[in-house]
Amino acid sequence: MRVYVPLTLPGLAAAHAAGELGPGPLTAYAVTPGLREWYVSDDIEELEYAALNRAASASLRLLAGAPDVVRRRVVVAVDVPDQEAVADPDRGLDASSLGEVRIASAVPLSKAAAVHADADDAEPDVAAAAAALGAADHGDDDAQFTVDGADDHELLWFGVQEIPHLIA
Repeated sequence: MRVYVPLTLPGLAAAHAAGELGPGPLTAYAVTPGLREWYVSDDIEELEYAALNRAASASLRLLAGAPDVVRRRVVVAVDVPDQEAVADPDRGLDASSLGEVRIASAVPLSKAAAVHADADDAEPDVAAAAAALGAADHGDDDAQFTVDGADDHELLWFGVQEIPHLIA
């Protein structure tokens, strides 16, 4: 199963140094039954893209909690056995947890298929979105508009061998 692990650039650097994503448990995003029902599509590429976007939103939340970190969302796509990615059945249709899975233990970085990250030019919009996240969570429509502005930037695809360049 392909899962998407939200990180920050320092988190990616730590994973690169350790050779693994972890320690567990890890929160990741995948094509779960709840995500399938919410998205109402049978196209696996669309569903994978939806899971990637859920992970990008989680990366934004990580950035909001780390004000000194470079304002670029980072998501690592990792392949794990299906039984290792467990969705909480009680939260399956909870909008805040759509596609969310838990992985009990660390995942070797060698299992990574790709890294997705914002381009440098996304930093101002991602910074504004991270700053507005709290207000958006409390129902501020203008703040939500700012948060949604980060989604205007597509995450770029990088091969795992490009991690040293990304974290430099």
